[in-house]
Amino acid sequence: MPDTEPHGTAPAPGGAPPAPTPPGRRERKKAATRRAIADAALRLFLERGYDDVGIREIAEAADVSTTTLFKHFPVKEALVFDEEADLEAHLIAAVRERPPGQSVPAALREHALRHRRAADGGDPRFTAFLGLVDSTPALRDYHQAMWLRHTAALARAVAEESGLAPDDPACTALAHFALEAPRAALIHVDGHGHGDTREALIRTFDLLDAGWQAITARP
Repeated sequence: MPDTEPHGTAPAPGGAPPAPTPPGRRERKKAATRRAIADAALRLFLERGYDDVGIREIAEAADVSTTTLFKHFPVKEALVFDEEADLEAHLIAAVRERPPGQSVPAALREHALRHRRAADGGDPRFTAFLGLVDSTPALRDYHQAMWLRHTAALARAVAEESGLAPDDPACTALAHFALEAPRAALIHVDGHGHGDTREALIRTFDLLDAGWQAITARP
């Protein structure tokens, strides 16, 4: 979520890393407004379809003006992907802030297990969200462009952390498959009717880690 006030840090005892300063009242209010707009938009889109819902209706449902809506979401498609900036920031942080000795794929695996794994039993709302995106050309195009931006940003972070060239295709490949792994795991579970997304994710990232170790071990 965009910040309007700078974040500070509070000193921690014993030389520990400083704890982030809790967000202020203004920041919390902005975040709540953004969440209310996104929730109202998704509810209406799922009920009636993306193309049949107008911006004014969404603003009214969220009890905000259209001006306020556009301050948070400059285009209609962004209403569906309201966590886009947070996702990219968290992915990059997972790589750059991983514990010493942990591989990049292992760090991305832990991130996926914590933040990106769909419910093992199947989340109807998540399934409906995927259906909305897949059935709406404008959302498919926006999602593809968003995914390409995330892939490029993650690939740059991987290259920097691994000492590889910024344009090394291995970094782009790892970023691409790490982003796709949670959805691939979900498809596997849905298609076979057994297992769980956690185990599928672990096996997928084990494969990525083995390949990555082989590449980075080359002289």
